Amino acid sequence: MTTPGTEGARRESVFHRLYTGTGAFDIVGKRARWYISLGLLVLVCLGAIGFKGFNLGIDFEGGTKLQLPAVGAQGPIQTDQVQNAFQEALGHPAETVQIVGAGANQSIQIRSSSLTPAQVAAVKQTLFTQVQPLDVQGRPSEQVISDSAVSGTWGGEITQQALIALGVFLVLVTIFLAFYFEKWMAVAALVALLHDVVVTAGIYSLVGFEVTPSTVIGLLTILGFSLYDTVVVFDKVKENTRGLLGLTRRTYGEGANLAVNQTLMRSINTSVIALLPVIGLLVVGAGLLGVGVLQDLALVQMVGMITGVVSSIFLATPLLVDFKMRDPKYREHAAKVRQRRERAAVKAAGEDAPAEPKHAVAAGTAPRGGRPGAKAGRPSGKRRR
Repeated sequence: MTTPGTEGARRESVFHRLYTGTGAFDIVGKRARWYISLGLLVLVCLGAIGFKGFNLGIDFEGGTKLQLPAVGAQGPIQTDQVQNAFQEALGHPAETVQIVGAGANQSIQIRSSSLTPAQVAAVKQTLFTQVQPLDVQGRPSEQVISDSAVSGTWGGEITQQALIALGVFLVLVTIFLAFYFEKWMAVAALVALLHDVVVTAGIYSLVGFEVTPSTVIGLLTILGFSLYDTVVVFDKVKENTRGLLGLTRRTYGEGANLAVNQTLMRSINTSVIALLPVIGLLVVGAGLLGVGVLQDLALVQMVGMITGVVSSIFLATPLLVDFKMRDPKYREHAAKVRQRRERAAVKAAGEDAPAEPKHAVAAGTAPRGGRPGAKAGRPSGKRRR
């Protein structure tokens, strides 16, 4: 039964170990469970991308965009009214109807597949009849309903340029990490980076947010954050394992685990501080102001930042340890560390064992009045003749 105050003390001890970074959390030693958990997450995300796909915006697929003021003759215009008018005019709903902007500049934006001029005219007429948007003079006018055709080639060009930028970024990062750290650190960092991209894209697919050019830009911005946290951890690993092979104090895995613990609080603080403005962008920008572009950008950045911290702690460093332990030098060093600890344990056990009395009898018991240690049955005095 837990006594009052025990649970609170336990929580305090956990936070104390978290802040001191003494290596109390065995993250590297339990890496198998992290591999399984993150592997399942990646499989779910890949399945979502493969089966559900992405909700590509008008900038990628092409289409028609209509826009009108958010105020009509009857007061503020609701998105449901606009969606109903669009469906009544063409017989099918628009792809998206959302409010953009704020205050006097607030408007309603309609995105649809490509429409013919006759269809655009029918939609405008129906919108004007049902919601009667107002012009700058406060009079109902059909002229304030604007339309524009968007070509899908522009979004394709954005995607192509983003992929080129991603490839160049990965090459430069690999070269930098290989020279500044070492080969296996570069490989582990790239695996963690790819994990972040796949998970972010998969969650975006599951949520079903519209993919816009701002989504692609946001995906590129999270790469730097993910890599930054991994570099911080690896720099501490490098510091803790310098000259490791000449010592038998700890193994490479233990030095890496200590580095993760020492930077764990920093990673948490950095991610929390970075997420605060992103959450504000998601809640205020998308929720209150109704700006869909901010919503797309904020979601991809929030998911990317969280996955970046998780991968640097639970994936990149454990992978680095597995890569390094493939080297016979580090396996032999780990064996030497275990042997030294076994000898120290045996020595400590011998010192803790109770010592035997100095005058212990070797065999039998001395007769009463005889010399200590004398054999039983043998007289202690001289033999009489």
